[in-house]
Amino acid sequence: MVDAENAAPASIGARKVPATIYDIARVAGVSPSTVSRALNKPGRINAKTEQRIKEAAASLDYRLNPMARALPTGRTGTLGLLLSDITNPVYFNLVRGAERVTAEEGYTLVLAESQESAEVEIETAERLLPSVDGLVLVSTRLADEDLRELAERKPLVLVNRELDAVPTIVPDVAPGIRDALDHLAELGHRSLAFLAGPPASFMSRLRWETLLDEAPSRGMTIVEIGPGAPTLEGGREGLRRVRASGVTAVIAYNDLMAIGLLRACQDAGIAVPEQLSIIGFDDIFGSDFTTPPISTIRTPLDLAGEAAVHRLIAAVDRSGNGDGRELATEFVLRGSTAAARS
Repeated sequence: MVDAENAAPASIGARKVPATIYDIARVAGVSPSTVSRALNKPGRINAKTEQRIKEAAASLDYRLNPMARALPTGRTGTLGLLLSDITNPVYFNLVRGAERVTAEEGYTLVLAESQESAEVEIETAERLLPSVDGLVLVSTRLADEDLRELAERKPLVLVNRELDAVPTIVPDVAPGIRDALDHLAELGHRSLAFLAGPPASFMSRLRWETLLDEAPSRGMTIVEIGPGAPTLEGGREGLRRVRASGVTAVIAYNDLMAIGLLRACQDAGIAVPEQLSIIGFDDIFGSDFTTPPISTIRTPLDLAGEAAVHRLIAAVDRSGNGDGRELATEFVLRGSTAAARS
């Protein structure tokens, strides 16, 4: 056991001065460099000595400073997760999945958002880079050249965006879209609309292109309405064009837009699903709280968050490709679809 009596750091007024590795070295009877090795690279010194150093650190209430650790190692033990909109419930499960892996791997996760702005995103990324070992960008709005420049400076993983030579996590949208279209076809729908998301959204384009490929083979016509904000208001604003298009069913870019469209229909006296069927995307928390509950195409976002952090840590450690699981969407049938109106 370590005797830390009279070895605690001095206090300034009522505030204790944080312990340093020099304090630990004095209590444990070793050199500061040995303390540094024990705390930063466990397993590199004698096990008994390492245990004595850890006991000394605990007795002094020592907390490892990631910025100080970065000086000799170049590593902070911190990862950045930059979201396009931190208030969007679509990211709840993704963040939880990412946090689960960072905690298991001994890292700290820092969250930030871009507010759907490329300018804010690049500024925020620039502020994060010096203090993190790597960065995950979720639904980034940056141009390819900006992403490549960031990837040259620190390990980078993209979620919901594809880019050559940069690790990416993009769920397979085809299975869920095919099942949703099969369902609508069985209900007699022949004219569809896609309520598109932001113009810079890779996932909005991917979902639209997949619908374009799949709908005609089922005898369906499809039109794109938008682009629009990926919000409740963005969904509301789509109603005017949906009505003008004469379609009997709408697949929205995300659940928020689907819910916004549903509310706009209710305000306008349009019965859902009797007069218009609506399908959302992502299966966010609350998508089944509406009346009727929203049918949706579920994306495994918790697994996407886990996979993104696994890939990032693998890139930081240069240890391989990380999590290689396939992430497939699936159609979730609820109450917002019905037979096509005559």
